[in-house]
Amino acid sequence: MACTPQTFNGLARNCDANSGGVRVVYIANRSDVASVSLTEDKIGTITMADTKKFHAYNFKKGAASLTSTATIDPATGVSFITSVLSMQFAKMETAKRIEMSALTLADMAVIVLDNNGKYWFLGYDNYAYATNATGETGAQRTDANQYTIEISDESESFPYEVDPTIIADIVAA
Repeated sequence: MACTPQTFNGLARNCDANSGGVRVVYIANRSDVASVSLTEDKIGTITMADTKKFHAYNFKKGAASLTSTATIDPATGVSFITSVLSMQFAKMETAKRIEMSALTLADMAVIVLDNNGKYWFLGYDNYAYATNATGETGAQRTDANQYTIEISDESESFPYEVDPTIIADIVAA
């Protein structure tokens, strides 16, 4: 198959305020997502199976991040994007231990709300999955007492932005 030339449009300098970090993460079993469709290169609709919903995961400020990394090998023609969502939940306790255990076993669809008010979808091409989880309490009183989990997504593209108008219909109250 011949290589198709790409179209470049350029990018204007953005002077808007910009902020890193993650506000909230919403997670559902991937099997509970009946369909996901793109509209103008954004997630325009997400249809849930039956009465299933995404559930919110909240954490302290500065305790979650999303990093997407392209892996490209021109010699083999292999290219994909790995996105890793890392979340830290303060204070080890039974309810969090049970939830961390469930997340380590799940095939997930994930929506990440960043600090710029943008929603991003993980699990479009295939399900997202846990790749690392720890529970820790440090040696000193000022050390963290927390659970940390990393959820990964391997995809053909960087995460798609989600139309914010569809969020209320698919997230549990």
